[in-house]
Amino acid sequence: MPEPAEAAAGCAVGRMAVAGVWVDVVTEDDVVRLVAAELAAGRGGRIVTPNVDICRLASREPELRRLVCSAELVVADGMPLVWASRLLGTPLPGRVTGADLIWSLSELAAARGWPVYVLGGPPGVAAKAAGELTACHPQLRVCGVDAPPYGFDATREGRDRVRRKVVAARPRIVFVGLGFPRQDLLIAELREELPGAWFLGCGAAIAFAAGAVPRAPGWMRRAGLEWAFRLVGEPGRLARRYLVDDLPFAARLLGDCLLRRLRGAPQAGEPSDALRT
Repeated sequence: MPEPAEAAAGCAVGRMAVAGVWVDVVTEDDVVRLVAAELAAGRGGRIVTPNVDICRLASREPELRRLVCSAELVVADGMPLVWASRLLGTPLPGRVTGADLIWSLSELAAARGWPVYVLGGPPGVAAKAAGELTACHPQLRVCGVDAPPYGFDATREGRDRVRRKVVAARPRIVFVGLGFPRQDLLIAELREELPGAWFLGCGAAIAFAAGAVPRAPGWMRRAGLEWAFRLVGEPGRLARRYLVDDLPFAARLLGDCLLRRLRGAPQAGEPSDALRT
């Protein structure tokens, strides 16, 4: 497990422990600069974007925690992680979301001539997202899109079919929106075959980019209320996750950080020590 001040592999950034995982202390612009430098040097990597739900799952399963913490870049997608870092007295600069990075990394790829691949979402959504990205960045080269059927990763044959398509396209940046941990487990396999590519596990970002799912207004995102906007839009799918699973976890996280701050407890320590369930 890396130490808090240790840079992510190949990337000169620092890390802090928050919500049970290591998170890189970076802005969105920092991420784009780091990815640009690494790609120019022929090095690839993974970007994981933990929110409260991902941190909750990682707190319960050591293998998932290792999957998150071993990524070259781990950025705080959830606003509660930013609030927790402030309570600990070591504030993160702000959220860095997959929904924003899909646009800023596409802009980078368009400027450098690096091909991108879009993987995930319901049928037709990846292609629509690619169309929206290229409409915004006309020089962007999308070398492939794929929307594999739900459950494809339950078999070796299904994973192999998807992997072969990605590898044959030879992308430099891959956006994978299959949800955690499915997207990140697949990315870990693809990294072995495309060591010079960067992978962004971006969840619903592909659907957002396609316009298939509306994103919360900016003021709600800044206030940490994006979850409420999504809950209103998809109550059947998200009510249990947000209200039963994630809300209590977030409350415990913030309460624990506040108590540690009041008691003057040190922030350092293995992230696995916090919020075990």
